Amino acid sequence: MADNKIDLEIVTPKGKALTASVDEVTAPSVQGEFGVLPGHLPIVAALRTGLVTYRQGNDTKTCAVGAGFAEAGQNKLLILAEDYADKQTLDRVVVLKEFQEVDAKLDKVLGQVVESTPELEAETKQLIERQNWLATLLELSGDPPAATMRPFEEWGPPTPPMVEEEEGKPEGLNIPGSP
Repeated sequence: MADNKIDLEIVTPKGKALTASVDEVTAPSVQGEFGVLPGHLPIVAALRTGLVTYRQGNDTKTCAVGAGFAEAGQNKLLILAEDYADKQTLDRVVVLKEFQEVDAKLDKVLGQVVESTPELEAETKQLIERQNWLATLLELSGDPPAATMRPFEEWGPPTPPMVEEEEGKPEGLNIPGSP
């Protein structure tokens, strides 16, 4: 391997999905997009479902990965992901149909006025994850769906609950002049 290249490897539970020698890579972490160039310092990142873009010379390619982890080193990027897809194997019509079916199921589940149960929350989470994957595939095909925002979607790591003191003031909050 030349010193100015990165060995990119994407692995899923089904095995190696992609192996390539590339000039640069951009991947979707839960904290935002990050790029890797040759000589990158070591880093481990949690990945969200999204697009991985990599450049080989003047040719830029894109693929989709599911949630997972990435480990970057001096001249290597290893991505361990739940799913992988490239544009060549994508059937946009099938993906769009499934996206619409999942969207209808989500609307039905969210339209129910019932008490939340662990089963309902698990079903909702599974539908959202599937919809996010399908939306990423549609984006890969060049025709992303319209943006949607559901009120229960979490962006980033969960916020820890605040610890209350006896007086009701949050612990550690020291504002001058406050009681």
